[in-house]
Amino acid sequence: MRLLALAGLGAAVLALTACESNESVWTAPGTPPASSAASSAGPSAAPSVVQPAASEAARVGASGSGCELPVTFGLAESYKPKAVKVEAGSALAELAERGPFTMVCEIDAKPAGNIGFLRVYTGSSDDLRAGLTAFAGDDAQGLLFRNVRLGALTGSEVRYKAKDPVEGALEQERAFAVRAGSDVVVVALDSFDSGEHQAMLPAYELAKVSLRPAS
Repeated sequence: MRLLALAGLGAAVLALTACESNESVWTAPGTPPASSAASSAGPSAAPSVVQPAASEAARVGASGSGCELPVTFGLAESYKPKAVKVEAGSALAELAERGPFTMVCEIDAKPAGNIGFLRVYTGSSDDLRAGLTAFAGDDAQGLLFRNVRLGALTGSEVRYKAKDPVEGALEQERAFAVRAGSDVVVVALDSFDSGEHQAMLPAYELAKVSLRPAS
């Protein structure tokens, strides 16, 4: 539910997401990343469930797409992108900045029937996992990481739980980071609750498998 107060801010179906050979297993912080699911013998490894990806109805990232980004990726049907402009020192800046990253785009899932956003951040980090740890914040619980194939690129993904600021319940959170030129791009699944998180996973997985560097 993180940042849902910012709601006013701004083709064939892919049967499966990247195969297990393209994604390492989930591991806890401080554990050397495994190269494949076959190396998941350690106690910190968590099983990885292959999620279906939504079909691509449009793309975001290019000029004129709603948000101009260092990467482009596919959007599920009815997901609506809008650029976010953050002025340093503004009230919005405190909400839109997470670790070394600043929100530049939010993709509204409400027109598709879900309460939440895919949010895109840009910034810099020498280490993707360190950047994602800072992005998740000090209150994040149960962080797990894995290396992932993101379309034509390779990046890192984190999943964790964070407290709902309204009700205090622990909710699922997930984000991936990729290096694109001089920038690091983070795409986060920011949903109302864990049920909406599951419903939005196909759109998030579509972003992963369809991601390309912007030309």
